[in-house]
Amino acid sequence: EVQLQASGGGLVQAGGSVRLSCVASGFSLEDFCVGWFRQAPGKEREGVACTSSDGTYYSDPVKDRFTVSVDNAKNTVYLQMNRLKPEDTAVYYCAVDYSLLPRALCTYSGEPDLRGKGTQVTVSS
Repeated sequence: EVQLQASGGGLVQAGGSVRLSCVASGFSLEDFCVGWFRQAPGKEREGVACTSSDGTYYSDPVKDRFTVSVDNAKNTVYLQMNRLKPEDTAVYYCAVDYSLLPRALCTYSGEPDLRGKGTQVTVSS
C-alpha cells in the first residue's frame, strides 16, 4: 500500500524542540520532492519545508529554526523543529509530489500527489 505516516508530535513548551518523522511505504522517497505542511484551526495550509535533489525551501516563519532531512535508507523524512513558538501550533503532515520543485511544492495551492495523515504539535507559552 502506498502511504505516508507521520509521527512525533506532542505538547512542548515554547523554546523547546520536537522532531517529526514521516515514513513512506510502497514507493521510494528519493524519486519525489518531499515536503512538510501545517494547518492550524481557521488558517490555510502552509508549506514549511520542502526538499528534493534540486534543493531545499523553507517558509519565512520557520527559516533558521526548522530543518528537513531525508534518510533514503529508512525511506523516512524528518522535520527537526527548534526554538518553537506558540504560533507553530498546528497539525503537521508530509506530502510528496513527483513533478514539483521544492519551492513550488511548498507554495502549491493544489493537492500534491500524495499526502499523509497529520500529527498534532502544540506549543504552550
